[in-house]
Amino acid sequence: MELSTDRKRSVYEIERNKPEPDFLHGAIQANLSFELATQYSTQFRIANEVTLGTKPINYTPDIVLYTSRKLDFKNDPLIRSDAPLLSIEIQSASQSTKDMTSKLEPYFSFGIKSCWIIAPDFKAVFVYSSPYHYDFFHEKDMVKDSVLGIEISVEKIFE
Repeated sequence: MELSTDRKRSVYEIERNKPEPDFLHGAIQANLSFELATQYSTQFRIANEVTLGTKPINYTPDIVLYTSRKLDFKNDPLIRSDAPLLSIEIQSASQSTKDMTSKLEPYFSFGIKSCWIIAPDFKAVFVYSSPYHYDFFHEKDMVKDSVLGIEISVEKIFE
């Protein structure tokens, strides 16, 4: 995946193969992590910025959800070989739609069950149940992930 920009890439961007997040990106990520943790912490382990052993390159989604589990302080690999149930990507200003959707096939091939793409410019959420099928949510909708049984207010994500 190439970033859609002509400027020199930062160390962060090179290491994670994704653009540096700005304040808006960080606020949306915090809102979404908070909402998921508030409503689903007994069902899922929510984590930010976890590098996955996807092919052909390792991707680092903004947020991932695994089944509920205790933290393992002795065995924490730098690159996860076990797929989360959900990956969430928040589109940055420098990323194209193609940048975002190019990750879907590697994510689903890795074993992820559901993928969300958050589009801040449209205050919208795309919930993918396969690389080619998604449901679209915006404005006053409730995001409904039928694969994982998750419902979150779009308004809460973009507050």
